Amino acid sequence: MAKRRSLEKIKKSEFVSISELVRLSGVRYSTIKFYTEEGLVPFEQEDTRLMRRYPRVKALERLKEIKRLKEEEGLTIKEIKEKLL
Repeated sequence: MAKRRSLEKIKKSEFVSISELVRLSGVRYSTIKFYTEEGLVPFEQEDTRLMRRYPRVKALERLKEIKRLKEEEGLTIKEIKEKLL
């Protein structure tokens, strides 16, 4: 198992893992995974068996936008997908 990166290193990284995205955003792992599977959160994956890498800045911005749309505008995930995609 790989050593856990410090928060300082994560904040400077261009790409982060899903667990690091959880640490940065405070959004639950299962929620990020769901959003990823729905195509709402951008990621890169070189091969189907390799770990997904999330572009830190874009992914955090997207998570904030989803939260805002849910809480302030009361949109459903389906409505958010239609608006963002």
